[in-house]
Amino acid sequence: MPMSRLKRVVAAIRAYAAHPDPRAAIASTVALVIVSNQPFYPLYLHWAVSPVVTPSYVTFLSTPLFAAVPAAMRRSTRFGRSLLLVAGIGNTLLCRVAFGTGSGVEVFLFPCLMLALMLFRRPERAFALSFAVLVFVTYLLPPALLGTPLYLYEPGEYAALQRLNLLSALSLTALIGWLFAGRLDTISRADETTGTS
Repeated sequence: MPMSRLKRVVAAIRAYAAHPDPRAAIASTVALVIVSNQPFYPLYLHWAVSPVVTPSYVTFLSTPLFAAVPAAMRRSTRFGRSLLLVAGIGNTLLCRVAFGTGSGVEVFLFPCLMLALMLFRRPERAFALSFAVLVFVTYLLPPALLGTPLYLYEPGEYAALQRLNLLSALSLTALIGWLFAGRLDTISRADETTGTS
């Protein structure tokens, strides 16, 4: 792809994620980073864990939801922020079903919890609390309720899968913290000057 075309694509993606509300812009950025990484998850799995990557295909069910977050922000920032959390928590639950509890995939609930507590303003505490409770309920679902995984990996492969998922979840959490740290001033001003929508 020529450099000028690549620059146009990057500019279009940035324009799609842009929003005057800093929380909405952060949520859109996080959603699009997840979309850009999802196609590589089966490759990471193949490289670090096992050539059997079919359970990872369930992650693609959430791709349209993550991709729609910036568009949803234009309708309602509250709806867009909620959509990001529904996609994240739902994707984690699907992966728990597909990979089993030995995979450690539930670590992706930590960035979901962080987003639940940081994406909503003070008057929206009920939304923050509701999504936080949903994160805990998802984590506490008993393994027997989730059924049999799509594939049973060897113990050493599960250990490698846990490391892969932990590294990915930590990277996503660090990105979220970095994005919020870079927008603290604008978030504070936005809270003072805008209502909720």
